[in-house]
Amino acid sequence: MNMRPDDDVVIYTSRLANAPDCSLTSLREMAPRITEATSLLVPEGRLDVVAYSCTSGTAVMGYERVQELVHAGRPDVAFSTPLTASLAGLNRFSVRRVAVLTPYTDEVNYVIASNIEASGIEIAEFNSFNLSDNELMARITPDSIVRSALELDTSTADALFISCTAIRAVEVIEIIEAKIKKPVITAVQALFWQSLRLAGYNKPVPGYGSLLRLSQ
Repeated sequence: MNMRPDDDVVIYTSRLANAPDCSLTSLREMAPRITEATSLLVPEGRLDVVAYSCTSGTAVMGYERVQELVHAGRPDVAFSTPLTASLAGLNRFSVRRVAVLTPYTDEVNYVIASNIEASGIEIAEFNSFNLSDNELMARITPDSIVRSALELDTSTADALFISCTAIRAVEVIEIIEAKIKKPVITAVQALFWQSLRLAGYNKPVPGYGSLLRLSQ
């Protein structure tokens, strides 16, 4: 999907090598490669924001550590991660209790849950596809995400958070929000929202949920 709202927004990407499994060990092993991957982004060209696109990696390594590694490659550039952006998105809607859906196994889920709770948000319900293979995560169908989200929804949750930038949740945000009548925050959506705002782009972006429809 092309989420870029108009020609005022330019997106550059860089990739870093990673193991095919999502585990605490493999996520930590990304750290030595982050600075180099960041430095490859339009060297000596203008960048307003660097977005590190791994929710679980942020949770395991910690925001400050990832920020340090990114800034070693591009100093003084605004920085965002899916986890911190998602927490900011939940706070934007004054969420106090959240239902959480992830693709991860228990060891990664524990770290994700701990980060959410450390931010002051209670977890009303938590469910997972229980996968460790990154490729299988990417193959979770949008229909499966919708079904799991609807099964997870509870009256005690103020919103739904869908973690992981590998899964295709952004495609079905509008469908889920229409059914549960609550904000749905996903990792990709929140990362894009916060990155746009940090870059000074404050226009609404329709089609990807209530968070991106906000003008600020």
